[in-house]
Amino acid sequence: MKICLVHNEYGKPSGEETVVRAIRAPLEKNGHEVIPFFRSSAEIPAMRFGQVRAFFTGLWSPASARTMRRIIAEHRPDIVHIHNLFPLISPSVLTECRKAGVPVVMTVHNYRLICPNGLFMKHGQSCEKCSGGHEYWCVIKNCEENYFKSIGYSLRNAVARRFRFYLDNVTIYAALTEFQRKKLISEGFPDDRIIVLPNMVNFNTDNKQYIGDYIGYAGRISLEKGMPTLIDAARKSVNIKFKAAGNYDSMPFLPEQCPANFEFLGHIDSEKLNKFYNKSRVMVLPSICYEGFPMGIVEAMLHGKPVICSRIGGLPEIVEDGVTGLLFETGNSQELAEKIQYLWERPELCEKMGEAGREKVLREYTPRKYYERLMEVYQKAMDIKNDM
Repeated sequence: MKICLVHNEYGKPSGEETVVRAIRAPLEKNGHEVIPFFRSSAEIPAMRFGQVRAFFTGLWSPASARTMRRIIAEHRPDIVHIHNLFPLISPSVLTECRKAGVPVVMTVHNYRLICPNGLFMKHGQSCEKCSGGHEYWCVIKNCEENYFKSIGYSLRNAVARRFRFYLDNVTIYAALTEFQRKKLISEGFPDDRIIVLPNMVNFNTDNKQYIGDYIGYAGRISLEKGMPTLIDAARKSVNIKFKAAGNYDSMPFLPEQCPANFEFLGHIDSEKLNKFYNKSRVMVLPSICYEGFPMGIVEAMLHGKPVICSRIGGLPEIVEDGVTGLLFETGNSQELAEKIQYLWERPELCEKMGEAGREKVLREYTPRKYYERLMEVYQKAMDIKNDM
């Protein structure tokens, strides 16, 4: 089978990039030909009038349409697998696939098909005003705190909805959780063409478990990830060390505001990240937004660590309360502190939950399991296309 992978990289390390790279390996290992069509937002600063050009290519890119036509003509892919299209590729590639009769699978990594910024958030607060085709709220509320970006994001969604770029040209939507699937259905996306396809995690750790000496967080350090909640919980837990691994460029003031028991490590490479997981006792994800499928907590489970996370969106589908970790009310730093203290004082329970989490990863999120599910999705897409 020939698969064209389409992805606009974000220009900074992200879980989405990790997932796209990981998908390629099992496909090629199983004899499939992978044709990459990648762009990167890191190109924009070097482009003449880069921001302005990105504004318009987010709506429609003739250059991307030509590239897709060439790929289809030269390689004749059986499937085009879309990840992120913005801002340099655009939905223009979707219509080219439809014209050529090539089925399209789109992995829905976030909520951008419904919400212009993909998070259902504005200024640190939950918001669903753009649902139901009301993208103009992104401009009214200036959700990006930059009117140029807010207008661009809003227009991208409005134009795509008005001209049915997704509804008419995507064959199968691969949602990451059942929660996400239901969100898409509530917005008018066809339920019979949305399949839940959780991400996978690569296996680059040993089986030995360690009872670590700190509470850990790994991932992007930003407001929507609930960092103020975690820092406030650390203030209430002065007897426990906290460490956070991840880029904090969007919140550069945080280290100065943290209590003495909280340490920011910045971005670390994969080898150091493995050690970071191993030396932690509990990992935490205090997000206040609807997550897609955060790799940090799955990687923590693979390392045999219990996870405490917010009871929001699809997170309870990944972290089973009382089995592989604990859930707490979103934004409630007091409850988070209490649950951290509860597990901290029970290392045997941490070990038991960690084992259950690792077992779940080995059962549900392996590359082999992902490949089997992905082949079913591709086959269904081809069957649907043949019937259309």
